[in-house]
Amino acid sequence: MPEAETTPAAEAGDEAGGAPSLARSAFTQVPIEIVISVGRARPLVRDLLRLQRDSVLPLDRRVDDPVELYVGDKLIARGQLEELEGEQAGQMAVRLTEVADLSNGV
Repeated sequence: MPEAETTPAAEAGDEAGGAPSLARSAFTQVPIEIVISVGRARPLVRDLLRLQRDSVLPLDRRVDDPVELYVGDKLIARGQLEELEGEQAGQMAVRLTEVADLSNGV
């Protein structure tokens, strides 16, 4: 995936009309949810029915494989899981390694 690029025109909005710029500005303040996919499990139904506390469910990825970031069903980026340090020690984060071109929307 190519890295996203922003241009001054894209950042400034539609200066000719004014209203689209205002609408775009308000739109950028709307929170969205990004889902981080670390892998998939594909157990048989009989194995799923046997799951209990402390069961281990193998995923289709390795620990060092990149995770994928989605908005809805659209892949927007890939990255590596990290653990934050300092006051946020123990909290997980994602360091982006690839970002999709989002200039045409999500």
